[in-house]
Amino acid sequence: MSSLIFYIVDVFAEAKYTGNQLAVFTNAANLSTEQMQQIAKEINYSETTFVTSTQTLSGGYNVKIFTPKQELPFAGHPTLGTAYILQKEIIKSSVKKILLNLKVGQIPVKIDEHNSSGEYLWMQQQAPTFHQILDRHTIAEVLRIESDEIDSRFPIQAVSTGVPFIIVPLKTLESMKRIQVNRDKYFELINSIDTKCILVFCPETYKQENDLNVRVFCDYLGIPEDPATGSANGCLAGYLVQHSYFNKSEINLRVEQGYEINRPSLILLQAEQKDTTIDVNVGGRVVMVAKGEFV
Repeated sequence: MSSLIFYIVDVFAEAKYTGNQLAVFTNAANLSTEQMQQIAKEINYSETTFVTSTQTLSGGYNVKIFTPKQELPFAGHPTLGTAYILQKEIIKSSVKKILLNLKVGQIPVKIDEHNSSGEYLWMQQQAPTFHQILDRHTIAEVLRIESDEIDSRFPIQAVSTGVPFIIVPLKTLESMKRIQVNRDKYFELINSIDTKCILVFCPETYKQENDLNVRVFCDYLGIPEDPATGSANGCLAGYLVQHSYFNKSEINLRVEQGYEINRPSLILLQAEQKDTTIDVNVGGRVVMVAKGEFV
């Protein structure tokens, strides 16, 4: 295997060493799936991406996404982080939109360079689909909280914009802080359903300017807790509109994640009900941390 160039970026980050880490390999055309999986396990971030074409195909760049355990059809922070590297290191010029050809399909990423807070990248996710509703007591056992800490006004529901997540509404930040996943109960649950990952949220936040606090757990994929999850938050955006959480058919939110594991992250959500579907866009900043070479 010839040497491989990779970049490390922090995604959904407001500064270096916050947000969610991502390794991006830009010359991966000759790697096998097995080699990509081995490298992702060696990096051991929640996800690692591999650009397998530096020329566009159908207008987009071919990209593969891996956790330490398996390939994913879609994931949020890898999509934004890879688009950032494509712009800075492959295209090397200012563009307004980059298309990524992922296993789930073609995902557009828009680049907003004129935001007063700095450059933001936005991805339009697939329209959310809504699946089974789960029992409060079962989920409470998995999270090691009391069932009355879950907000019974809204369902616990599996939602997908490419990768499904169980969305769990809690009442307070104190409950969020106390979550400790019971791995036995977690694996017992996911062995009986198709959805393997859990997003928990509440309306209380660490920072006053934010709208929601979120935690994401996905030990099945080798990610006990994720510091910033674009795909999961896209599902959350669809859920919030579908169930009128804010009594609105359109939302524009600031979501904090990763505070409990010392990787504070900021994820921007925009979603709107349009006829029979919900448009979902997820945005955030990307910060370059390092460049290296696998030999």
